[in-house]
Amino acid sequence: MNEIGDPGEGTGHKPAEAEAQDQPRSGSGTAAPSTAAAPVAHATHGTGASGWGSVWPRIREHKVAQWTVAYAAFAFVALHVTTLVSDALEWPHAVVRAVTLVLILGLPMAPIIAWYHGVRALRRVSIPEVILITLLLVIAGSLLWRSPHPSAEAESAKNAAPVNAVPVKPESTEAAFSPPPHSIAVLPFVNMSGDPKEDYFSDGVSEELLNALSRLNDLQVVARTSSFAFKGKDVDVPTIARKLNVGAVLEGSVRRAGNTVRITAQLINTVTGFHLWSETYDRPFSDILKVQTEVATAVAQQLEIKLAGDESAKFEIGGTKNPEAYDAYLRGQRLYQANIYEPADLHAALADIDQAIALDPDYAGAHVLRASIFANLTFISTDVRSIASLREQALASAEHAVSLAPNFGDAHVVLGRIREEDFLDFFDAAAEFDRALALAPGSAFVQRIAAVYTALLGRFDTAITAAARAVRLDPQNWLVYRQQQEAFHWARRYDEALAALQHAQALHPDSPDLNEALVELLFDSGRIEQVRQLCETPKTPLDEDVRHAFLAMIYHALGRQVDAQHALDQFKKLEGDSRPYIYAVIYAQWGNASAALQGLAKAEQIHDPFLAGVKVDPLLDPIRNEPQFKALLARMRFPP
Repeated sequence: MNEIGDPGEGTGHKPAEAEAQDQPRSGSGTAAPSTAAAPVAHATHGTGASGWGSVWPRIREHKVAQWTVAYAAFAFVALHVTTLVSDALEWPHAVVRAVTLVLILGLPMAPIIAWYHGVRALRRVSIPEVILITLLLVIAGSLLWRSPHPSAEAESAKNAAPVNAVPVKPESTEAAFSPPPHSIAVLPFVNMSGDPKEDYFSDGVSEELLNALSRLNDLQVVARTSSFAFKGKDVDVPTIARKLNVGAVLEGSVRRAGNTVRITAQLINTVTGFHLWSETYDRPFSDILKVQTEVATAVAQQLEIKLAGDESAKFEIGGTKNPEAYDAYLRGQRLYQANIYEPADLHAALADIDQAIALDPDYAGAHVLRASIFANLTFISTDVRSIASLREQALASAEHAVSLAPNFGDAHVVLGRIREEDFLDFFDAAAEFDRALALAPGSAFVQRIAAVYTALLGRFDTAITAAARAVRLDPQNWLVYRQQQEAFHWARRYDEALAALQHAQALHPDSPDLNEALVELLFDSGRIEQVRQLCETPKTPLDEDVRHAFLAMIYHALGRQVDAQHALDQFKKLEGDSRPYIYAVIYAQWGNASAALQGLAKAEQIHDPFLAGVKVDPLLDPIRNEPQFKALLARMRFPP
């Protein structure tokens, strides 16, 4: 190794090259004096004293520190490169372990070789030395390789475990992440326009892409509620992917300026973290619908979904080619989703949807949303005269949507809901649900709505299957668990219903609706004391009419009839005569069959929407054998 002197160092010592040339000629008997002379010569560096003052200059002279640092840097880079390549090519972990051991063994070798050859001044390592070093590395490496390590300990523990032992779930979810191969979440596209009021448009573009992709039978698309649950939160794509269990994520941005729209989209493989595809579209607003179709087509192709002619046509089912109608629809949809049972929002949404329909009378999606708005207004209205008009408008809009787009699953499921809930037409409703489930297996909305109403028809296998599919498609939406709970509840599978309800409560705590479901579930499963405590606790979030209705039944079951009558009187003050079905179930629980049947007759007369549960409601079990009750079921034409 050539000497590199420091400007401040002395030069009176013999060069290292001369020392190296003398030693081989002197033989073994003269080697010692030459070696002993080295410290004297080097003592001219630094302080001129022996000890550290003489060693440190020699370390610097033979570049021991430089070579050690250089080796450490090389080892660090080599290890990371090996790890990345191993992950990408799915090499066995043993490869990374072997490289790590070799690099560890090399670390002490680097300064030793640098020191030794600095003293002897050899320009290269001799062959015998190479052989010796190799043997030492092999021996040490073999010892380290055979030493206990985590995988060996885990295997030993596994073999020692009892046959019936429950396997322990691994702490790391990284290795366990194995999403379905054709699964995707469409995240809400970022509004880049600078105006928060334009959020409805960027969200709408995202949702329409999601809906288009969900119509492909070979693709599992997470529903809007779950995909949008992370909007505005500092959550990275890998975390979102694991929560939603998807193999790909589509994200992007929308910038709208005047009559120009820029959409940027990128598709990410969540298993590898690599981008599969990205594209930027600068188009006039009039081409916005074409861009959405292009993006959906590109995503499907990147995920290796085969697009036959009829498959690609599904992207536009129920849609419009009029961008102004589309914009009005997105505004109405945003208002509707803000609060589906708030009259002011519903009427404002209806105005936007009517504008969309005026711009494009054949816009089936707008007619579906119009039908849903009227159905919700029917449910919350207490004016008997207006209810009949709202009900007819809901039915007309849903039927028109089906006539415009016969293969649109959303149209069929909404029509089925209206026929069952508002017109008590169970036979025709069943046909609509069957058609919707067949057309839209990838729509969480269709699956969860159909789950509830097919359960009310007594078709529990179909309902529970649809509810499970909705949970897979929309795992962050408390409503899907709530409706799964209803399917289990009506099937009298109370433990499974309680588990589903607990999932819903974890996502949506302190909900009066979920507390009402819990109260009814506990009462039907015979846990009267728990229900009493819930209903008597003022802090329990419950609507007051629900609280008093259940207290009337709870106190009767406990033999406290005076308290039961008081609770019923309180319910009458709140609801009047608008809910005859509720009176029917209370009187049925009291054992007053005559009053219960009168309540059901009135519910049938005014088309009380709660009457949809008459076939499966456990609260009506005490009067099921009454002739009048059987006649009522016959009039309702439930499908076999």
